[in-house]
Amino acid sequence: MKIGILTSSRADFGIYTPLLKELIKEPFFTVDIIVFGTHLSAEHGMTVKEIRSYFPDNITELRTQIDGTDERSVAFSYADTVSVFSRFWAHMDHDLILCLGDRYEMNAAVQASIPYGIKLGHFHGGEKTLGAFDNIYRHQITLASTYHFTATEEFSACVREKLDDLHKHVFAVGSLSLSDLMETPLLGKAEFMERYELPNIDTVLCTFHPETMNSELNPFYAKEMYLSLSSLSERMHLLISMPNADTYGMLYRSQLEKIKSERPSSVTLVESFGKVNYFSAMKHCTLLLGNSSSGIIEAASFGKYAINVGDRQKGRVQSGNVIDVAFESEKIIQAVNSFLEDPKQFTGENKYVKPDTVSNVIEILKAIGNGAFQ
Repeated sequence: MKIGILTSSRADFGIYTPLLKELIKEPFFTVDIIVFGTHLSAEHGMTVKEIRSYFPDNITELRTQIDGTDERSVAFSYADTVSVFSRFWAHMDHDLILCLGDRYEMNAAVQASIPYGIKLGHFHGGEKTLGAFDNIYRHQITLASTYHFTATEEFSACVREKLDDLHKHVFAVGSLSLSDLMETPLLGKAEFMERYELPNIDTVLCTFHPETMNSELNPFYAKEMYLSLSSLSERMHLLISMPNADTYGMLYRSQLEKIKSERPSSVTLVESFGKVNYFSAMKHCTLLLGNSSSGIIEAASFGKYAINVGDRQKGRVQSGNVIDVAFESEKIIQAVNSFLEDPKQFTGENKYVKPDTVSNVIEILKAIGNGAFQ
C-alpha cells in the first residue's frame, strides 16, 4: 500500500513522528513524505533538515510560496500551494494520502487533490479553534477526506455531524503526539538548561499565535502580549517558541524580538525546538503560557498547567490543567503571578490520551489497504 504523508510545518511533523517510525518498519506500506510550506523556509528554521535526519530516503520536496503573513500574502501563498499541488497530484499514484490538522497550506494541498479523486485520511478533525481561520480550514479538510482519525469520541461526533450523508469512516484513536511519550528520550534538566543557556529560576514556556478570526484586533493583542511578557520577564525567564506563518505572525514576531532586545538575559527565543527538545521544555518548565494547542493537548501528560490566552483555542476539549484568561496584559500577569505564588503539578487525566494509538491506526490503514471501509 502506497501512502503519502503531507507535512507543511514543524508542528504537524512532530505529531506524525510516532506513526512514521512504525509505518516505515511495515513491509505492507511504501511511505512517501511530502514536504512543503515552512519546512523549506530559512526564516522558519528550514525544518526539512529534521525530517531528513529521521527519514532520509522517503522525502519529496515541493517548494511553495511563503512570503509574508499579512492577508494578501497568505492568500497568494494559498493560491500558489494549490497550483503546485494541482500539478503534483496529476502524476501521483498513492493509495491514500494522510493529512493533519488545520493549517491553511495543508488545506490548499488537500483542496487541489479533490478533482483527482484522491483518498485522504485526516488526523485531528472535529476540533474547534474559534479564534482562528484554522477552524474553517480544518472542517474543509474533513469534508474532503474519506477516513478520519480523531483524538476523542467528542471530536468523532463532530466529524459525523459535518459529513451528513457522506461516508463516515471515523475512528477515535487519541492524539498521535502523545502515543510515544513514555518512550521518547527527553533531556535531563541540567542538560536542557545548558543547551538553551537557561538560569536556575522559574521558566515559563511561551507560544503565542495571532487570532486570525479577529484580525483587526491583532495589533492590540500583540501589544498586550508584549506588555505582559515584558513585565513577567522581570521575575522569571521566558522560553519562547516563535510563531508559525499565520496571518499577522510577523506582528507578534516583532514584539517578541523587541522584548528580547530589551531584556536579553531574561528571554530566550527559539525558532524550532524539534519534538524532543520541545517536550523536554514542557517537562522542565514551571508553566505554559500562550494560545498554542500544545498547552491543551500535550501539557497535561507532563503534569503541567497551561494558561490559555484569548479565544484562539476556544472550542477545544480541555483537561483540568488549562486556565483560561482574556487577552489582556493585566489579566495575563495576574494569572501567572497567582499561579507562581502556589506552583503545583497537574495530577489529573489527559483527555487526548488513548491506549495503543499508533498500532490501532496501523491496523486501520492495513484494513483500508485490503479493501475494507469502501
